[in-house]
Amino acid sequence: MNDSFKDHFSAVAAQYAQARPDYPSELYGWIESIVMVHGLAWEPGCGSGQATRDLAPIFDRVHATDPSAAQIAQAHGPSNVTFRVEPGEATTLGDGTVDAVCVAQALHWFDQSKCFAECARVLKPGGVLLAWGYQDMIAPSELDAALQPFRDAIEPYWPPERRLIDEAYRDFAFPFDWIEPPVFELRAQWNLARMLGYFSSYSATKRFIDANGSDPVAAHATAIAQAWGDPEQIRLLRWPMFVHARRKLED
Repeated sequence: MNDSFKDHFSAVAAQYAQARPDYPSELYGWIESIVMVHGLAWEPGCGSGQATRDLAPIFDRVHATDPSAAQIAQAHGPSNVTFRVEPGEATTLGDGTVDAVCVAQALHWFDQSKCFAECARVLKPGGVLLAWGYQDMIAPSELDAALQPFRDAIEPYWPPERRLIDEAYRDFAFPFDWIEPPVFELRAQWNLARMLGYFSSYSATKRFIDANGSDPVAAHATAIAQAWGDPEQIRLLRWPMFVHARRKLED
């Protein structure tokens, strides 16, 4: 276990597993197209297996790891997936055994230099390192005024690593040769309860509750509901995505 691991999600592992939006199918189609051999993938920082289940059809085997035992306890996937409690900086996989490393919304939690060194160790020549994430949710404009007080309330409680997502990992010292990715956007069609559940899964929400003894989602739910209208109405929510892709050349 990595002694520097900052566990922001174990306390909300169940909510996280249920609340997170799915990545677009186009992302996985593109991953399949650029990976040369579809044997073994390592997914560090797999959480509850949100991306894992969509990576599984692409590869013969997926080794999905997370430093949080609570997250792994929530994880599930098909029979070709192995879930393990391991940090993002070290894995039990052997040297030169991996065809792709896929990191979904997690690289900012790792010691990047150690993680990149581990990627260099386990990737085969020609193997691909992929890291992606999504930024703040974009709601329909008529909800903005109701959502902003909630966003302002939790803003001080975000971990400092959140800015790395805001910056789209622009200053990370990625190894290997650059692969140009397409532009992707994460989309979801949710009702009001589904969106509020997503807000409850935020690490900042949990930190706010720990500090103040009150739930910021509940405090702002009435105003948000009034702006939403019929709670069963389905609305389109969007998240800008970024993707980094690199190919390891011959050793």
